[in-house]
Amino acid sequence: MWRTALRSHKARFLIALAVLYVAWQAWLSLAAPGKIAGSYPPDAERVSILVTLSFPPERFHVQAFQAFGRVSGTEGNSVEVRGVKKSELAALARPYWVRRVEPLPT
Repeated sequence: MWRTALRSHKARFLIALAVLYVAWQAWLSLAAPGKIAGSYPPDAERVSILVTLSFPPERFHVQAFQAFGRVSGTEGNSVEVRGVKKSELAALARPYWVRRVEPLPT
């Protein structure tokens, strides 16, 4: 049964598609820590950050960041997010449209 399925063009296409999807997800996970810049207070559980995109953020992006903390504003290609758990910084930096995550200037 498996040999018959592997001879099928549809099955090979689906397998290749699954491999590409897993590779894409792995790349997003591996690239996320490299997008996090700056130093965060070691004793702080929650931090305020500035998320930079390569384009002006739209409503979708703002709503996606609201899952991590309070969005306090946007300026240019950046979004200010406050009250983000430090343990969730990598998850916030994971989407391909996030270019940089850094501490919010005071």
